[in-house]
Amino acid sequence: MADFVGAVDQGTTSTRFMIFDHAGNEVAKHQLEHAQILPRSGWVEHDPVEIWERTNSVMQNALRHGNLSPEDLAAIGITNQRETTVVWDPRNGRPYYNAIVWQDTRTDSIAAALERSGQGDVIRRKAGLPPATYFSGGKIQWILENVDGVREAAEQGHALFGNTDSWVLWNLTGGPDGGIHATDVTNASRTMLMDLETLDWDDELLGFFGIPRAMLPSINSSSHREAYGVTRTSRPLRAAIPITGVLGDQQAATVGQVCYAPGEAKNTYGTGNFLVLNTGTELVRSQHGLLTTVAYRFGDEPAVYALEGSIAVTGSAVQWLRDQMKIISTAAESETLARTVEDNGGMYFVPAFSGLFAPYWRSDARGAIVGLARYNDNGHLARATLESICYQSRDVVEAMEQDSGVHLDVLKVDGGVTANDLCMQIQADVLGVPVSRPVVAETTALGAAYAAGLAIGFWRDTDELRTHWQESERWQPQWSDEQRAEGYAGWKKAVERTLDWAQVD
Repeated sequence: MADFVGAVDQGTTSTRFMIFDHAGNEVAKHQLEHAQILPRSGWVEHDPVEIWERTNSVMQNALRHGNLSPEDLAAIGITNQRETTVVWDPRNGRPYYNAIVWQDTRTDSIAAALERSGQGDVIRRKAGLPPATYFSGGKIQWILENVDGVREAAEQGHALFGNTDSWVLWNLTGGPDGGIHATDVTNASRTMLMDLETLDWDDELLGFFGIPRAMLPSINSSSHREAYGVTRTSRPLRAAIPITGVLGDQQAATVGQVCYAPGEAKNTYGTGNFLVLNTGTELVRSQHGLLTTVAYRFGDEPAVYALEGSIAVTGSAVQWLRDQMKIISTAAESETLARTVEDNGGMYFVPAFSGLFAPYWRSDARGAIVGLARYNDNGHLARATLESICYQSRDVVEAMEQDSGVHLDVLKVDGGVTANDLCMQIQADVLGVPVSRPVVAETTALGAAYAAGLAIGFWRDTDELRTHWQESERWQPQWSDEQRAEGYAGWKKAVERTLDWAQVD
């Protein structure tokens, strides 16, 4: 057997290819950003063709950087930005429209109509999700209703839907020349179209959105020896490498953080924050604004479920300081600037740029900076931005404890923002529990590699994977209980100021 496993990590702002050895160590990687297309307020798009081109490039370059050949890869896994919706013509591989990104809010009227009609309760019961702009179903409906010719093409079998995992997989396995149109249970569970109990597309849910079933990919296990085919020799690797793992990015991070037992949780800090709690084979239906979702399914074993708290804007709030406000020139400078002050100076920043996700689900919310005094400066704004990441995570932890009864003893963290030591210290202070970062911080790609490797026996089982996990750093809480309570009370007041701002039809 070859010595390495590769992982395509197709994210919101970039695509990377990473190669891991049997000990779970990074051997090589390459990463490229893609354009963020913002046609109007609340709209966020990507060019699917650019994403596919970036995927080609990063795979080739990672192998070259590692001085490896494609034949050195035993298998490939794919992980991806979930909910981001691509609709394309299988005859030629051309997208009918740009990918509509998970952050996009143009479908707020669709979500509101579902809620008014009572169909929202059916979606919650069957799919585990609230009707929201976040998920794929409304985005597919928008494309069918607003892009000329797509409805007719879909009814004739000439339009396919996929989140970006399906788009990348279809292209890797041949595209118009026999490409595999498939997804896994974790991505399917983010559409509002899959029944969590049957793990299949649901005709009633499809009817709510007017989506022809023929558009949809087949649903498979997250780790499967045969379901996803092999790379075509005409495609970037010029070799037939089995694709044996597919996971949505947050579920992949859960696998990479070896959260395989009920009650284990991780928090990924990227464009947004995503806190996932393993609930085992039991479906726990949230009463406090969380999502019930599939954590993973390995082979023919039963699906493992999770509660998830999805937060729209965290790392992207730091990007906003850099790109829009221009008070920093790199993301790393947010920590330097925030360290110029001792606290937030009474300032709170709620970055509800696209409304608020969990646990509020308020598309009418908009960003606000409150508590300003003449005394405040850029340092306070930087500090308030980092605190907003941590307070939003606490909102989710509070809801998770109410739903599950599980009190976190430690929070495992991963993702780009975890390089910010001050932010991680604030997170420990705000939560009152230790925060632990692993040696391999890119757990999303690692989880996709694990899923692919398990399917072919590259790794024996999840017990073996646990032995590879190592802690890099741990932050202990330093705030007093009084500081923690006072800070969180101020945050809750700030959130209230953001509500009822935008008009939702």
